[in-house]
Amino acid sequence: MPRSSPRVTVLGLNYPPEHTGISPYTGAMARGLARRGYATRVLTAHPHYPDWKVRPGYGQWSRRERVDGVELHRLRHYVPNRPIGLRRLASEISFGARLHATRWHAPDAIVAVSPALISSAIAAQRAKMLHRNVPLIVWVQDLYSLGLSETGQGGGAVLAMMQKLEGWLLRNADRVVVIHDRFATRVHEDFGVPRERIEVIRNWTHLPPAPAIDVDAARSQFGWGDETVVLHAGNMGVKQGLDNVVNAAELASQRGADVRFVLLGGGAERERLQGMGAGVPNLQFMSSLDDAQFAAALGSADVLLVNEKAGVSEMAVPSKLTSYFSAGRPVVAATDPTGITADEVRAAGAGVVVPAGKPASLLDTIVELGGDADRCTRLGASGRRYRETVLDEEAAIDKFSDLLTSLTAREPVAAASPS
Repeated sequence: MPRSSPRVTVLGLNYPPEHTGISPYTGAMARGLARRGYATRVLTAHPHYPDWKVRPGYGQWSRRERVDGVELHRLRHYVPNRPIGLRRLASEISFGARLHATRWHAPDAIVAVSPALISSAIAAQRAKMLHRNVPLIVWVQDLYSLGLSETGQGGGAVLAMMQKLEGWLLRNADRVVVIHDRFATRVHEDFGVPRERIEVIRNWTHLPPAPAIDVDAARSQFGWGDETVVLHAGNMGVKQGLDNVVNAAELASQRGADVRFVLLGGGAERERLQGMGAGVPNLQFMSSLDDAQFAAALGSADVLLVNEKAGVSEMAVPSKLTSYFSAGRPVVAATDPTGITADEVRAAGAGVVVPAGKPASLLDTIVELGGDADRCTRLGASGRRYRETVLDEEAAIDKFSDLLTSLTAREPVAAASPS
């Protein structure tokens, strides 16, 4: 890459080959910027999510790779086997400390991916000290302090501290990039970031266009029969509130409903959920799949489920929705009917919203959809159209590239004073 190419340094905890959560978006953005002529460097951790275990072959103190035109520098940090409380805090601090101590060379722009909030804030503090004239962009995938509040994982002094830290980070950015209009409103109203410093760039599906799926063969491979298969894919954490799904599966068994609930993926709550659902015949757990198998699972399920804990409303747009819409299957969202996830499903015309934490309502809706093939086809087609017209990857990366060009082509505008 010629020296004259604009240099962008991306700081993010998660990166491929992790294939759930934020990682696919960070990876696609870095690759897309490299294709557009940016000398793109990523400082990241070793792959460990959602299983919270460093993958075999990784784990060195420092590892450099060059993949798809992107220079990767992987940093070893503390990975707890149960990412809760002080252990989760120590994990983020350890990654932030590695970022702070590692050479960033001479970037023309810095992109910090949040969450992880704490490591991003540590990195931003270094940026303000050592790269004062370099524009800092904070790319917000989840609102961290709002997530603590909505999931009940933080309160009192802890929540107040995280709100102050998140506000400091966002106000000290030259630009804040968010993934939904409602995030933009919260960042402006809750943290006092001027509207003109907030950009909305939507996420997209990270799966390649799926080849034709042999649905019968895929269902046979996954152990599915003629029952209505309801698939929840992705992380199994506190935010997902998956007790609701286990309870719905148990209720299906009691009623003799021909419905199978499938929980696909890993996460901090998986072991507990497996214990809770032991002996429930209508419940199946599946380990994470590669992209091709994942697409086959989505495309051969009857209904795709996004489930959120009661009280979760504004903190995040589930990344699984983009892949769900791409699969062309109907979506059921068990969530706050007034929340951001419900809004997205309705905007796409892709599915049905039921209240969070109501397993009977969830099961009733699944049974109704399972008996209406025409409606399922219409909902799936509408979701796919939404993905193709609104959630386009190239359009999103073009918009991010345009933002970087505007910030690096002129004297940087000083961010607001921290408060």
